[in-house]
Amino acid sequence: MDLKKFAKAKLPPLLLIALAVALDQWTKALVVEHLKPIYTLPIIEDIFHFTYATNRGAAFSMLADHPWVFMLVSTVAIIGMLVYLFIGKNLTALVRYPLAAVIGGGIGNMIDRVAVGYVVDFIDVRAINFAVFNVADCFVTVGAVLLFIGLLIEFRREEQEARAKKEETYDDSTGA
Repeated sequence: MDLKKFAKAKLPPLLLIALAVALDQWTKALVVEHLKPIYTLPIIEDIFHFTYATNRGAAFSMLADHPWVFMLVSTVAIIGMLVYLFIGKNLTALVRYPLAAVIGGGIGNMIDRVAVGYVVDFIDVRAINFAVFNVADCFVTVGAVLLFIGLLIEFRREEQEARAKKEETYDDSTGA
């Protein structure tokens, strides 16, 4: 295995995973230390607040009564994505980086679940009456959307290459 090639392809996504985890854990530590005692801090009154909240389940507190189910599914998903990131052949940046963002966000929330039994949330967009969320959730959500778009682009590109190859083979076989 070419170590330089491996490092060039795998190190940047690993750094993104580390950045996502570090940023998530740092912001949650700040929230617990400074926001938990006051509960909420209006940034723009009734529009955007930082609000201390905990979540014992998955997104929007789903499976809160069955945390082991979510922990198992999350662990398997994170391991599966890590394996795909490391052994996937010819992964482009359109797939590697969004996948790394999803993994980093997943690990960030998993750390909370294992360490304290719940996830700390604090981003409170009241203007749209949305659930309170955190930095890890942002990495997971944005990463998932970009991964979906990246996979669509990749599939489309592969489809076009296959079609072009088929047309080239057809032209070669007919002598045209």
